[in-house]
Amino acid sequence: MAEAEAAERAAFRAQQPVVLSISRLVKKFGSTTAVDGIDLEVRQGAFYGIVGPNGAGKTTTLSMVTGLLRPDSGTITINDLDVWANPAQAKKIIGVLPDRLRLFDRLTGRQMLYYAGTLRGLDNKSVRERSDDLAAAFGLEDALGRLVADYSAGMTKKIALAAAMIHSPRILVLDEPFESVDPVSAANVIEILQKYVETGGTVVLSSHSMDMIQRVCDGVAIIVQGQVLAQGTVDEVRRGGTLEDRFVELAGGRKAAEGMEWLLNSSN
Repeated sequence: MAEAEAAERAAFRAQQPVVLSISRLVKKFGSTTAVDGIDLEVRQGAFYGIVGPNGAGKTTTLSMVTGLLRPDSGTITINDLDVWANPAQAKKIIGVLPDRLRLFDRLTGRQMLYYAGTLRGLDNKSVRERSDDLAAAFGLEDALGRLVADYSAGMTKKIALAAAMIHSPRILVLDEPFESVDPVSAANVIEILQKYVETGGTVVLSSHSMDMIQRVCDGVAIIVQGQVLAQGTVDEVRRGGTLEDRFVELAGGRKAAEGMEWLLNSSN
């Protein structure tokens, strides 16, 4: 039954317009090519995962998608807007949760959301109403009056995600949104994101949690050494096995623990 529902969802998604298009994207840092000619399409209403080993180019790719890092070549369009030719218009419909959060942590949670909302052009009434709604959804009601600097790592991630959503973007680009978030909070965030997708929003996220990607995403791309080695629906990519096994296969396979007899015999 679950497989039939997944196939039905995949067929429906395939009929939706492309909301994110990446073509021949390249980014180099000196002699190192971080992103090497990536092509990718994400359709409206998708819950799309991007996975890859550390240093694969995931964060670099997402930074270019959101206008945080200029590509050396290639194009990125969101709702037919070129992100780098029309950055102001494109960014109005994007919500961003970057890797390595840098927040104005001397603000309270409420001030942080107010700043994010007014920066996006919302009026005072809308900002306050949406702040209350987001705080309730993320379980932050009692924390809004406290400085963000005093938040736990998980709470900091949630207030940053709330700030990314306050202007009702049409696409959310989230880099490791569940890192440092406890399982209960993660489940709550996933439910919020699923409702967002059901209403026509699109989520593109990176994560190291293969199980989570396999459970909640309907599309996935595996990036290794700056190239997309597999993309499609989760079922298409995992080929009857688990997504983790497919990922490990494409990333070079498991490494045998050799030459560590001193550790393996440490109980003697």
